Amino acid sequence: MDADTRLPRLPAQARGARAAPWILMYHSVADEEEDPYLLTVSPDRFAAQMAWLARTGRRGVSVRELLWARAADRADRLVGLTFDDGYADFARHAVPVLRAHGFTATAYVVPDLLGTENGWDAMGPRKQLLTAGQVAELAAAGWEIGSHGLGHRALPGLPSDALAEQTRGSRRTLEDLVGGPVTGFCYPYGAVDLPAALAVRDAGYDYACAIQHGELTGRFALPRCYVGDQDGALRLLAKHARHRVRDATTALRRSPLGGQREADR
Repeated sequence: MDADTRLPRLPAQARGARAAPWILMYHSVADEEEDPYLLTVSPDRFAAQMAWLARTGRRGVSVRELLWARAADRADRLVGLTFDDGYADFARHAVPVLRAHGFTATAYVVPDLLGTENGWDAMGPRKQLLTAGQVAELAAAGWEIGSHGLGHRALPGLPSDALAEQTRGSRRTLEDLVGGPVTGFCYPYGAVDLPAALAVRDAGYDYACAIQHGELTGRFALPRCYVGDQDGALRLLAKHARHRVRDATTALRRSPLGGQREADR
């Protein structure tokens, strides 16, 4: 059965036209002399960015909390905070700053690589990943843990059995580890196509994060805003404005996935 048959396009009024929430995308928070992929924010810069959110009346929250708040019409001034790849420096440098502000966040981890290194970044510095024990401790302390697939593999182009293992398999592994539901998924490299998004939805996740606005923008391809080490207050404001412009021009109602879930709620 093809994707269009499985998930027909809904009328615009059924899909709704809610704007995508503002979600910030981080990776590593550390001091690095080399950062060829621009994935690292220094602890000082990160602290300043979180202070700016607080100073401007915003509160950083996990994507799970953000979507719950939106469903209850209580998401005003909330900003999603996400950390991809599950670097160990999330616990060391990010968590203390977030706690100091009363913020929450989501860490997307690769369950089969916990306790190892970021071997997929061939030209970047070696970074330690969170251990299984650390992930369990973070989940027990209330931090949202989401899946980043297995092996940090891009999902587009994978056969259906591999997609199922990447989505269902990684979820099962994480749920066994944290002793509770894992409802969020994040596409490695931000790469998503319709079969990948359908696999995530069918695996029972409540949402998925991508990066760019696009044809699939919606609950299973939430766009996010990249944050780097050069981003101070003015650049963050500009990125927020750009997010709103892109949101207005993307036409969220075109998304069959996001619309289906909104219609089901």
